[in-house]
Amino acid sequence: MNKFFSHLKTILKHRHTVIVHCYKAGILWRGLLHDLSKFSWTEFSAGVKYYQGTRSPNEGEREQKGYSAAWMHHKGRNRHHFEYWTDYNPETKKVGPVKMPVVFVKEMFCDRVAASKVYQGKNYQNAQPLEYFQRGKARRAIHPETSDLLESWLVMLKDQGEEKTFAYIKKIKKGIER
Repeated sequence: MNKFFSHLKTILKHRHTVIVHCYKAGILWRGLLHDLSKFSWTEFSAGVKYYQGTRSPNEGEREQKGYSAAWMHHKGRNRHHFEYWTDYNPETKKVGPVKMPVVFVKEMFCDRVAASKVYQGKNYQNAQPLEYFQRGKARRAIHPETSDLLESWLVMLKDQGEEKTFAYIKKIKKGIER
C-alpha cells in the first residue's frame, strides 16, 4: 500500500508543479489538462508496481519487460511529448519526427522543469533540466526545430533563471502555429 500512496503523491506533486509553471508560461488550460492519463489503470497500476521515487516507474517497467506499456499509453495521449509527434514521411518512406506546435513545446518545457524539481527535491538547480536534455540528445528522435527551441529555453533557464524565462515564454504566441 505504501507504493500506492507514494506514487500518487509523486504524480500529484508533479501535476501541481506543472500547473503552476503552465500558468507562468501563459498556458494554464494545458496545465489543468496535463498528464490526466496517468490516472488511467494502464499507467497508474504500472506506476505503483514499478515505483522507486527517484526516477520514472517507466524505467523499471522497461528494464523488466524490455518496453514500457505505460509509456506507450502515455505518449500516445499527451501532445506535450515529442514522441507523440511522429508520422510517416512520404519523401523518406519512414516514420520520423514532426515539428511540434509551440503551445505543446511550452508544456513540454514546464513538464521537464517540474520533473527535475520533483525528482531532485532540495538538490534542484536550474541547470538540471538542460543537463538531462543534453544527455539524451544524441539518441532522441525529435524534430530539429523543436529540439532547438526547447534547448534555447532550457539554456535561458540555466543562465537567467525561472522568472525571466517564464516571462519570455509567456510572450511567445501560444497558438498552434509553427
